[in-house]
Amino acid sequence: MNKIKTILLIIITALLFCSCTEKNKKGTKEIKIEEKTENKNFDWLLGNWKRLNEEKGKETFEIWNKESNSEYSGIGFTIQNADTIKQEIMELIKLEKNWILKVQPQDESAPITFTMTSSSEQEFICENKELDFPKLIKYWKNGNKINALIAGDDMKISFEFEKLNN
Repeated sequence: MNKIKTILLIIITALLFCSCTEKNKKGTKEIKIEEKTENKNFDWLLGNWKRLNEEKGKETFEIWNKESNSEYSGIGFTIQNADTIKQEIMELIKLEKNWILKVQPQDESAPITFTMTSSSEQEFICENKELDFPKLIKYWKNGNKINALIAGDDMKISFEFEKLNN
């Protein structure tokens, strides 16, 4: 009787394992198909960038890295008289089907979230209409430079960056 119980237990375990494995394979295939249609490529952001249109006496930089196909990380900072006077951490991440830009200025305890509302091969726009400023953040590739725009109701600030050789 113990041999029959042992054999039945082995058969049930094997069936359950095969069943779970098959579900995982199907689930993985579906996810991969979805990722291929949903993924965007923002590799044009990658690198070390210096702002060209900064106020005299200040230097602003952005550094962008690719963490994975669904996550880019960035840091922006401004230097004046050899001191960092402004810094923000940025993340461009895919959450489910939406791309999100998170920006955390040095004086904020939590990141501010912007949802991507449009994108093309070398441009994206993220918005958070609940904020006073900025409501919109736009990045786009412009030849060998990148541009950015932050805008609110009546205020706009433009950024032009050139890539640093490293």
